[in-house]
Amino acid sequence: MSTDLDALFMARTVALSREHMQAGHGGPFGAVVVMDGKAVAEGWNQVTSTNDPTAHAEVVAIRRACTALNRFDLKGATLYSSCEPCPMCLTAALWARVDRIVYGNTREDAAAIGFDDAPFYAEVARAPAVTMARMDHRPSAEARGVFLEWAAKPDKVAY
Repeated sequence: MSTDLDALFMARTVALSREHMQAGHGGPFGAVVVMDGKAVAEGWNQVTSTNDPTAHAEVVAIRRACTALNRFDLKGATLYSSCEPCPMCLTAALWARVDRIVYGNTREDAAAIGFDDAPFYAEVARAPAVTMARMDHRPSAEARGVFLEWAAKPDKVAY
């Protein structure tokens, strides 16, 4: 259900995407995390300006929101993005427990200007043995031991 707030925050994501694209910070993407009708954090694509392939607008906004709120979940939040989140950004939003995502451009729109995420969407659905990046399972008793320690840890913070 679209609201006046949706229009307001979508306009902000578009402004962020344009401003920072024109400033040379990265691709044409912006994002805003909103809680209780107020912007908590903003992000824009910084992949090329920081040499960080994970510095997508949504991930940057999620990181900043969690820092600002001093918590690792964004339950109750809406993530506004100038474009449909790529698989990495969608997964980050899911891990952050964002309640809702509102986006402008589609993945097809992004592909039309050179940001084709289709191979990554397909990759997520593949079994580990047939992924683009070779994945070799090397069982480790030590690694398993750390998992067992975590499972038994009485003061762990579950997420």
